[in-house]
Amino acid sequence: MRKQRAKKRPLSPDPRFQDPLVTRFVNMLMWDGKKSIAFTSFYAALDKVSDSTKEDGYEIWKKALNNVMPTVEVRSRRIGGATFQIPTEIRPDRRISVGMKWLIMFSRKRTGKSMADKLSAEIIAASKNEGASIKRRDDMHRMAEANKAFAHFRV
Repeated sequence: MRKQRAKKRPLSPDPRFQDPLVTRFVNMLMWDGKKSIAFTSFYAALDKVSDSTKEDGYEIWKKALNNVMPTVEVRSRRIGGATFQIPTEIRPDRRISVGMKWLIMFSRKRTGKSMADKLSAEIIAASKNEGASIKRRDDMHRMAEANKAFAHFRV
């Protein structure tokens, strides 16, 4: 690259928990720039989580996010006419990003009335190491384990 790498802009913390990670999650949850709606549905989901589990919804969300985050992934690499799936470790920033994307994607695919209902159900499932997002993480880890023989091709 000719220019230097772009600086990461600091995210402002959310109003309720004062956590920039929540703002990052809400930014991924947001559609069409409707941030206030995304914040409303996220906070409603955390309230539903705390009502159903009788614990702090914020802590359960953090636990669910930690459970969903993958540690390794497979990357395709073409070597000598063949394409290999090469297992590579995920850098911490991408781990968080992928975990959030999976939580949001699989909560959108769930059946339910509102996004708050679907998100709260996925958060509760992920905190118990269940649900579609945990299954995706396990599949990713299994694929990396199966292709461990190609790890020496790593860049």
